[in-house]
Amino acid sequence: MGELKKIEVVDLPSREGVNVVLGQSHFIKTVEDIYEALVTSVPGIKFGIAFCESSGKRLIRYDGNDDELVSLAIEAASKVGAGHFFVIYIRNAWPINISNALKHVSEIVTLYAASANPMQVIVAETDLGRSVLGVVDGGTPLGVEGAEDKKERHEFLRKIGYKR
Repeated sequence: MGELKKIEVVDLPSREGVNVVLGQSHFIKTVEDIYEALVTSVPGIKFGIAFCESSGKRLIRYDGNDDELVSLAIEAASKVGAGHFFVIYIRNAWPINISNALKHVSEIVTLYAASANPMQVIVAETDLGRSVLGVVDGGTPLGVEGAEDKKERHEFLRKIGYKR
């Protein structure tokens, strides 16, 4: 019978103007397939990917087209250290631009979060390894939107081109 050793909160590194996508996959080709999904989804996207291999050599596999984002992804994957966990840092795109492409990568089994907010990953450690229990994405709500807040939301979505 397995034993729970500890539960910890892992703060992910963040940068202004950079979004993070967290998920779980199940095969060594994850990094290459995510790379292909990203470059074919958004022209000009910059990204770094890291994937925690959970058998064999158990290495952090990585790729990307931006050295800073690759370094951030490796740092985040190292801190979380859960089997089959992957992290993607992106710039010049939003998670909404890549989420459907990621959902079609056959070995991805879960997307935990996608955000530019500060994030924390709740990690459990057992005698077998580490697991992601959940993700804290940004702050707790401070209230309910009012009429002016709704107007501001509508205007913002049109300003950035996501609504007509």
